[in-house]
Amino acid sequence: MKLGYNTGYWGSGPPNGALESIVEAERLGFSSVWTAEAYGSDAITPLAWWGSHTSTIQLGTAIVQMGARTPAATAMAAMTLDHLSEGRFILGLGASGPQVVEGWYGQEYPKPLARTREYVEIVRQIIRREAPVDFHGEFYDMPNKGGTGLGKPLKSTIHPRRKEIPIYLGAEGPKNVALSAEICDGWLPLFFSPKEDAFYRACLQEGFDKAGDPTKKDRFEVAATLMMIPGDDPEKCADMVRPFLALYAGGMGARGANFHFEVFARMGYEDVALKVQDLYLAGKKQEAAAAIPLKMVEDVALVGPPDKIRAELDQWRDTCLTTFLVSGPKQILGSYAELILG
Repeated sequence: MKLGYNTGYWGSGPPNGALESIVEAERLGFSSVWTAEAYGSDAITPLAWWGSHTSTIQLGTAIVQMGARTPAATAMAAMTLDHLSEGRFILGLGASGPQVVEGWYGQEYPKPLARTREYVEIVRQIIRREAPVDFHGEFYDMPNKGGTGLGKPLKSTIHPRRKEIPIYLGAEGPKNVALSAEICDGWLPLFFSPKEDAFYRACLQEGFDKAGDPTKKDRFEVAATLMMIPGDDPEKCADMVRPFLALYAGGMGARGANFHFEVFARMGYEDVALKVQDLYLAGKKQEAAAAIPLKMVEDVALVGPPDKIRAELDQWRDTCLTTFLVSGPKQILGSYAELILG
């Protein structure tokens, strides 16, 4: 099992102490550090800035939103950062949701799986640099057939440091999870629960079978965010997780189009998720968080005394996960490393 450090996306400004925590994570043997984006800070700029202060830890995006950039722009950034980091970059991609893609980026959202397939293929073609890109799909047209008519197939001016930069896919729905195994090198789940391991293994296997590569399963990475809140009282520790779950299950997406809501519904918490969603969308955020039972928190997070967390970690180790992505201040990273890395 590997350990990664997740900085997430920013609130009103840069997170305090992020650089010091990243440097400490590298010293403690963390294998990777990850950034994210929503509709504020971007994922690539902080990773380059903070990554310049490290030398061995891998640098991943969890996730770059595909609606924010053309495939070419993403490939350019990936190759550039891979050169600057001397081959340490991991490109984590995700479709996001219709509210962000259409509301913030002004792009169409329908058919996200088919769009993702084309996007990843173009990014891989550009990075491999075997020929000028001449791609004409349902969503992407390179060169574009409209406009002046002067567009021509082009090949990157820079040679990639690696012809195969690892691509991970942020996914929650079963078809998208299967797609990650089929066309990508890793999967970035959110709100993973050990009790859903068999379900996700089946989704991944479907993708491996379609990929037609019998060795891919052995190389595939699954890096999941794992919230760990140590403390004497599990209920009080859970209170630090509940607002986050309420935000995603209740408010991160429109009613009927919230993929995080669907994750908890599949886990058996549809009634709870409906109540949380009703409260959250009515502006009652504190009540929405309070409606989340301890068991729901414990299914997706580790909360309570260290001995309890240590005992529960075993069931997480037995899943398809290969990397735990944790967050927290510099002073707590040593205890995370001791718990997970031994």
